[in-house]
Amino acid sequence: MIQIDRKVILRELRDIFLLILVGFAMTLVFGYTKSASQFWLVGFFGACMWISLWKGNSYLSEILSLRNGWLTFPVRTFFIGIASTLIYTVGIVFLLVKLFELVYSVNFGDISRMLYSSVVVTIIITFFMHGRSFLLSWKETAIDAEKLKRESVSARYESLKNQVNPHFLFNSLNALTNLVYEDQNKAVKFIKQLADVYRYVLDTREMEIVALADEIKFLESYAFLQQIRFGEKLSIKILTQDSRGGVAPLALQMLIENAVKHNEISEQNPLSIKVYYENNYIVVENNLQKKVQTGESSSGLGLENIIKRYQFLSDKKVEVSEKANHFIVKLPLIPQP
Repeated sequence: MIQIDRKVILRELRDIFLLILVGFAMTLVFGYTKSASQFWLVGFFGACMWISLWKGNSYLSEILSLRNGWLTFPVRTFFIGIASTLIYTVGIVFLLVKLFELVYSVNFGDISRMLYSSVVVTIIITFFMHGRSFLLSWKETAIDAEKLKRESVSARYESLKNQVNPHFLFNSLNALTNLVYEDQNKAVKFIKQLADVYRYVLDTREMEIVALADEIKFLESYAFLQQIRFGEKLSIKILTQDSRGGVAPLALQMLIENAVKHNEISEQNPLSIKVYYENNYIVVENNLQKKVQTGESSSGLGLENIIKRYQFLSDKKVEVSEKANHFIVKLPLIPQP
């Protein structure tokens, strides 16, 4: 059901009323009418002209702005706007003249002067309307950019918070405790990888984009910690050899963390995660075996935050697909200077 905005309707009615007043005021000042009936007829014609030129060009400007976009194609939008409003003006003047001649038997004679004045008025209206559309588009884009920037900062904070989450640290230390008694050499490597993970988190907390090679190196350390924790029940394969481009920091790690958190991991149902390159995307894919309950507190913002961060960082969208047995997320590679 179409929702009708009462404020919009009242604003449109107010504008039309003001334009009617302008039409009659212009007739009173410049109309040179000789009788009351002639005044009302010419005033009505003037009001129709003002409404048609002002409101018509206003609607035309909004339509053209939506179809073209001032910030994307400013020059093209400007010239298309000028041409469209001039064509519309000439057409509407001829239409009103012929309509009044037919209905009221009025003889307008030579309408070239009327066309000339209408075109001048139209040009003024056009510059006003298109200037307004440009400023509104610029303001909306600036607001959206600031909003996405805040969301990107929030997403980076969530990533950092998730990494220093007590659950992650507790699970890592618990795995380390068992490892010390079983394999001291592996325990030493575990401590080094854990330190590398936290160092990377701290080093990238203020960054918006990191080199893919650095993210993959960090991901290998994180994957090592998780595989020590779960053993053969978890398989994480990082197959990408292409290190060009950049990604949002910790985005790949968050996807792996989500897979671990929301899927069953057992000897009967091992979890397999693959990270690989495909057509300028970095893909994270896992077999799907959802838990009924995750067992850990979750902000619910992991994947949503990644998507919002990429809206700010890239023209390409994050692609998410869920098939019968697989969950796939594709992150577009971000060009780096």
